[in-house]
Amino acid sequence: MRNWFVNNWFSAIIISIWMGLNIFLFVYFYLYYENGDDFFYTRHLLGSALAWARAPAAVLNFNCMLILLPVCRNLLSLLRGSFVRCSRTMRKQLDKNLTFHKLVAYMIALMTAVHMIAHLLNVEWYNNSRQGVYDKLSTALSNLEDDPVNKTTFLNPIRKNDIDPQQIPTYFVFTSIAGLTGVIITLALILIITSSMEVIRRSYFEVFWYTHHLFIIFFAGLVIHGIGYIVRRQEHESAEHHDPHFCYNRTEDWGKIPECPIPEFEGGPAQTWYFVLAPMIIYLCERLLRFIRYNQNVQYRKIVMRPSKVLELQLVKKGFRMDVGQYVFLNCPAISQLEWHPFTMTSAPEENFFSVHIRSAGDWTEKLIDIMQKLPEGAQGPKMGVDGPFGTASEDVFDYEVSMLVGAGIGVTPFASILKSIWYKFKDNDPNLRTRKIYFYWLCRETHAFEWFADLLKAQEKEMEDRGMGDFLTYKLFLTGWDQSHANYVMVNVDRETDVVTGLKQKTHYGRPNWDKEFEEVRKENPTSVVGTFLCGPEALGKVLEKKCGKYSDVDPRKTKFYFNKENF
Repeated sequence: MRNWFVNNWFSAIIISIWMGLNIFLFVYFYLYYENGDDFFYTRHLLGSALAWARAPAAVLNFNCMLILLPVCRNLLSLLRGSFVRCSRTMRKQLDKNLTFHKLVAYMIALMTAVHMIAHLLNVEWYNNSRQGVYDKLSTALSNLEDDPVNKTTFLNPIRKNDIDPQQIPTYFVFTSIAGLTGVIITLALILIITSSMEVIRRSYFEVFWYTHHLFIIFFAGLVIHGIGYIVRRQEHESAEHHDPHFCYNRTEDWGKIPECPIPEFEGGPAQTWYFVLAPMIIYLCERLLRFIRYNQNVQYRKIVMRPSKVLELQLVKKGFRMDVGQYVFLNCPAISQLEWHPFTMTSAPEENFFSVHIRSAGDWTEKLIDIMQKLPEGAQGPKMGVDGPFGTASEDVFDYEVSMLVGAGIGVTPFASILKSIWYKFKDNDPNLRTRKIYFYWLCRETHAFEWFADLLKAQEKEMEDRGMGDFLTYKLFLTGWDQSHANYVMVNVDRETDVVTGLKQKTHYGRPNWDKEFEEVRKENPTSVVGTFLCGPEALGKVLEKKCGKYSDVDPRKTKFYFNKENF
């Protein structure tokens, strides 16, 4: 538990504060609607369902204020830059933006369910009161007429009474502002959440992308939803002359004695827009900045098809500056005007261009590769919009004396940028390079995937040897899938000085890494170091590495600590 705390103490504090605020808002507004005198008569009609509807609404407002902020990437990049001189703990928290985004979404879904069920009960009880099913007070409250001047002094929002009573709740839900917008935003939320499931997001990204943009309808409906005023309270002026505690059992005297004038009611002010206006403006600024960047000219420097259907694009854009491990969003109007996809840059900041490696993994990438393959030799590709760059956890790799880089498949791309940058730093004798040791692990299912990256590793090998720093970079390549013919070929050539797969001096390992062995080895070689562990790969591998970081970290500040960092898009 203490080892886990080394990596997660700040996240635990943030989540505790967020959860504490949610609990506070729920309890505060529950008690307010359950005990407030303004809602004495409303509670008589609805009972505790009033508080169960309004308390989740307050929590919803708070979380809808937060939901857009974690996906405002320019804001996050600005904050990361502001925290450069702060502790790495603060910057690591910003890298968990999507995790927090999901937590907020789950809270919104839960509170929406509670809010919706409570209001469905409220509509049913409003209707029953209107039909005179309950006691004399409920009937009197539901039959209150509107003030001749102010037309909105009623309590029961169900005003129609000339159709089949069984149909009134349905009629009210689909004809009132609050009811209709409630249905629309609930359907939008269901589509957004279901299309965000991992299996859909990975296999049908376009479905995820387009349905996620239903958030526009969700927020528009949310702002309008509150002006329906279906939850009403006694007006303050009315409460000064009509004490409900005295008059509630004297309905026949209402309007006849001075102590009990006819009570008048009002809808509370719509409050949602107070919460969501600022985040919506920030998000609109994000989109405006994306549009400006989209219209900036991007030139193709080189287009290369790598093995395993990996496309390399080398691009040039005026004024573009990047750091290691950062990513960009690409948009190709020839494929889709609206779709933007994230790709980690594989170039180094020291180069005069930026590059991305794109693996065929869906309709959009397949179409892009097909377009590029059909281009004549030396031709410019289709128009490409570039938004970014945006910061990630890998930016912090040079803040650690020792780094463990773990890539799975195409997840090696941020580390290509890092290794290239190291090569340039050594070449230029950069005095600010703090890193003294790097462990690099790459897991692939097929041999062809290694080919495009092997040249970079060969250059690194030679550079380190020439400088007498052969121990600076330790790399291990793991092949997790092979057939019998490949195994036979390896056995025949086992005595070769270089690896039969990559041509490197370091031989390829077969199977998955024994992470306990790897972490123990790193800890022994660096007994007093802070080790940054960086992953670009699947969630399952991330969970394993995060546990190992906790397991092999020592609570003694003088001994080895492992800090886990994962790429998130």
